[in-house]
Amino acid sequence: MITKATLQDIPSLNLLINSAYRGETSKKGWTTEAHLLEGKRTTEEELKAIILDPKNTFLKFTENDKIIGSVLLVEKEHQLYVGMLTVSPELQNSGIGKQLLAEAENHAATLGLSTLSMTVVSVRAELIAWYKRHGYEDTGEREPFPSSNIHINISDQPLEFIYLEKRI
Repeated sequence: MITKATLQDIPSLNLLINSAYRGETSKKGWTTEAHLLEGKRTTEEELKAIILDPKNTFLKFTENDKIIGSVLLVEKEHQLYVGMLTVSPELQNSGIGKQLLAEAENHAATLGLSTLSMTVVSVRAELIAWYKRHGYEDTGEREPFPSSNIHINISDQPLEFIYLEKRI
């Protein structure tokens, strides 16, 4: 079931998102960034700020009262930004990500927005290909990957974000 996340969901969301993107547990799934980045993907403080911002909608996918997927939707002028699409590493390739993307499109339509956008780390070829199979196109726009004490680049390749968009 896909519903809106609340402040009470923050500890579970934090654990899910970090386990899917970074560290050893993320290597059970195909969307890991553990070979590129160290540190945390998010923090409880960041998630609280996200959920409290009225321009944001954080959706959670629950099964048997456990959060196993999530996606952040941010209303930005004439488009809906899709971020932090997360599925539990053990459950990736089970259709949960597709369902969350479909719900993002429904949310955009409800808001009267016809474009969805996202950024993806440039060297994540499999993930970019997955989004392209779901109708997203590379806009050609690039942005340097931010360096911080949270997102620590351990890749021997320079990282940047590429922008993807989908019109609905």
